[in-house]
Amino acid sequence: MRRYLSILGMATLVIAGGSMTSPASAQTKTITLGAAVQLTGSLANTGRYYGDAYKLAVDEINKKGGITVGGAKYQLALKILDNQSDVNLGVRQYVQLVTREKVNFLLGPFNSNDALDDSSVAEKYQIPMIEGGGASSQIFSRGYKYIFGTLPPADDYFRSTIEMLGSLTPKVETVALVSADDSFDVSVAKGTRPLLAKAGLKLVVDQQTSEHNADYSSLLSLIKSTAPDAILWSGHEPEALNFIRQMKSLNANPKYFYSITVGVPTADFRKALGKDANYAFGMTPWLPSAQLKDEWFGDAAAFATLYRETYGYDPDYHAASAVADVEAFAKAIEAAGTLEPAKVRDAIAKLDFQCLYSRVHFGANGQISMPQTVIQIQNDHVVPIYSDKFLNKPLYPIPAWDKRG
Repeated sequence: MRRYLSILGMATLVIAGGSMTSPASAQTKTITLGAAVQLTGSLANTGRYYGDAYKLAVDEINKKGGITVGGAKYQLALKILDNQSDVNLGVRQYVQLVTREKVNFLLGPFNSNDALDDSSVAEKYQIPMIEGGGASSQIFSRGYKYIFGTLPPADDYFRSTIEMLGSLTPKVETVALVSADDSFDVSVAKGTRPLLAKAGLKLVVDQQTSEHNADYSSLLSLIKSTAPDAILWSGHEPEALNFIRQMKSLNANPKYFYSITVGVPTADFRKALGKDANYAFGMTPWLPSAQLKDEWFGDAAAFATLYRETYGYDPDYHAASAVADVEAFAKAIEAAGTLEPAKVRDAIAKLDFQCLYSRVHFGANGQISMPQTVIQIQNDHVVPIYSDKFLNKPLYPIPAWDKRG
């Protein structure tokens, strides 16, 4: 309890005015965005992107004058609670943010399981939530009106990868599909199966593992015995690291190719695995391109530089989507001209603007649609490989573990 109060107090002190050095005065009109985020616990390594990116977005918007609502100027304020990577605690904290803290609007957590449960709080109290941490189709298939998401659908995560495989030589014909049992990975697997069938690829392994699985020896023995051409693996970063380490230790290899849904774009992934990260394929909906213009940051490249200078590590698509969440609220509140939740919700549904992350326009179900870029780690660097065409040459086939230099 003492630790929790310390975290809460720190978050309120640092974030209330959008900047530690420029706190809002008592007379300043403020709009408070609230979130319960994984600042500690098993998901903190990715959860930090959301806490940090929310802060940076609020700070930049306030530096440039805040937002105008019905002719009056407002500053954004932010209240972040640490859900300690506990889904149940996060739900209770969102109730607290709405009922006791009286925040105006809600930002989301990381992780589809969390977003799935936390969005029910937003729907119950009819307070809009914009989240960039949950991609599962389950979140957006319930007919909820107050939840919006800036990650593309999990069902489509491997679409561009499968399209790319059709153009590679040697030709991939058989695939092992491995997915965890949480809502995100269930959605990934559900969407991937028909994509494989349409591409004429045969599933020789289709296995679901526990979300927090640490031992893949039995699964890798199965993969060795079936010898698939490709492995498509879906899970969170800690499990991805375990899987790759055990692939190496058991010298378990697909014939040509493997791809991981989460982790590959991050510097932490490369740092944790060292040279063993090389050759791994993955995907990302975002890269820090100067072509992605932004009202508050200039462009995505400038944002990435500022983020790195501020926090000491590089942003990935989680951070960019979190910034888009805050900017979407800024745009929608100004368009609504009021803080009335129902009218802001309607304004969010009508948004269509370009930012450092993407074009933000929500579908009828509340989720954004955008393509994934296939990436590969080559010589310790993330290289974009394929979107709707080849961007760079892939290192393919991937050499077996015992054949690498």
